Amino acid sequence: MADSKETDWVSRFADEVISEAERRAPGRPIVCASGLSPSGPIHLGNLREIMTPHLVADEIRRRGHACVHLLSWDDYDRFRRVPAGIDPSWAEHIGKPLTSVPAPPGSPHSSWAEHFKAPLSEALAELGVEVHAISQTEQYTSGAYREQILLAVRERARIDGVLSRYRTKEGEPPRGGDYFPYKPYCDLCGRDLTTVTNYDDETTELAYTCECGFGETVRLAEHDRGKLVWKVDWPMRWAYEGVVFEPSGVDHHSPGSAWVVGGQLVREVFGGQQPIGPMYAFVGISGMAKMSSSKGDVPTPSDALRIMEAPVLRWLYARRKPAQSFKIAFDHEIQRLYDEWDALGRKVAGGQAQPAELAAYDRAVSTAAGPLPATLHPVAYRTLASVLDITTGHAEQTLRILGDLDGVETLDAARPRLDRAQRWVDEHLPADQRTRVRESPDQELLDSLGADDREALRLLADGLDDWTLDGLTDLVYGVPKLQAGLPADAKATPELKAAQRAFFALLYKLLVGRDTGPRLPTLLMAVGADRVRKLVGA
Repeated sequence: MADSKETDWVSRFADEVISEAERRAPGRPIVCASGLSPSGPIHLGNLREIMTPHLVADEIRRRGHACVHLLSWDDYDRFRRVPAGIDPSWAEHIGKPLTSVPAPPGSPHSSWAEHFKAPLSEALAELGVEVHAISQTEQYTSGAYREQILLAVRERARIDGVLSRYRTKEGEPPRGGDYFPYKPYCDLCGRDLTTVTNYDDETTELAYTCECGFGETVRLAEHDRGKLVWKVDWPMRWAYEGVVFEPSGVDHHSPGSAWVVGGQLVREVFGGQQPIGPMYAFVGISGMAKMSSSKGDVPTPSDALRIMEAPVLRWLYARRKPAQSFKIAFDHEIQRLYDEWDALGRKVAGGQAQPAELAAYDRAVSTAAGPLPATLHPVAYRTLASVLDITTGHAEQTLRILGDLDGVETLDAARPRLDRAQRWVDEHLPADQRTRVRESPDQELLDSLGADDREALRLLADGLDDWTLDGLTDLVYGVPKLQAGLPADAKATPELKAAQRAFFALLYKLLVGRDTGPRLPTLLMAVGADRVRKLVGA
């Protein structure tokens, strides 16, 4: 992909990361990182935290460099609130690590954290995203960070000094000896409702009390039931893991945020360097409510993969720079999205794609490990949706129509796209927009028609012999031209467009009982010539 570097954001970041890694740690595997908290559903906005470094790491691997993409699961974070729809009794777990909180009722998983990790891990596998997952519970409780914790506690005054530069209350002095960057989890109730009351730097003896009434003195050099506070934890891990590339959301880039403060703490306290870290923008949703993890009803990568193929979802993240926002469609816009995707595929196949388009397409359909599964015979998504809607998923009828429409020989050849379109019809097509072909003619409407409308229907019935999608398209657009005495290749005029719209509306009323519906050529082919003639009274 060397020819696309000037226009492809992934290649530009890969260049920068490779160069920086050679400067920092020549000869060592390059480290890219992501971090997620499994406190609730991992939504499609969170997926950008994964996809941005994945695409860069994958490009680095394509170039032959050793590269690891770390996914830090912040599962040692506290359980903050009980989401809507969960038994209020879960409030007794507020303040415990996410790995110590029971999974939601009915879940097969061992903890709250594992319940929300599992679906994302499955989605990442389907997306071809290769990560090395790290549980922060395991890291902290195994003592992996012990020296880093002791260092942070020794340097607590320096850390407090950095944090105080960003405190918003004017004139607020550094908290000095009152500030402590380590939060113990209570050994009795398991929560972090604790206050450090004393610490001895020489012996590392730490005394704390908990709101539950418990208190104890421990040696921090041996204590593994607590964690560094977030603004200290993140830069500590940058230094510990040698992270060279890690993006973060808009909220992390304001004054005093974890990213800004962390850039100073990683240098001044932990002797490391801040990663190259682009800010990524919001990912919106078309056809569903704005994403909010706290409400627990957000669309997830698994939800998106139910209705679109993995390469298409990858493409959405690859084609936009991290700072550019975009939307993922769950409504009818998914049909337009697939039209764009198929058009790009034709451009690539014909050697007409621009470098950036080609790069994004390649990153969507394959990784350094090889190609992702693809549909052997990709019929247009909007066509599949229309056919599946009309046939209510009846396999034999679906195959008959797809065979007539596009030469599909088996339904398996149209999968997995066919299955994605079926789920979209089943789960996202509103009931009032479902297509139900009439069982019998609307005789009352037929009897009310004037001579011009009857003539139009006769011309349609007589022209049904060309049973191809192109032939039927020419037919439905051509009937009003014939009636107006115009040639078949006549340019559209406002008057002709009005006549065509009126003719289309009449056909929809006669076939499906409403003014609109699937594209008429597809609908005609699905209904079949004999039944069409019957319903239009010919």
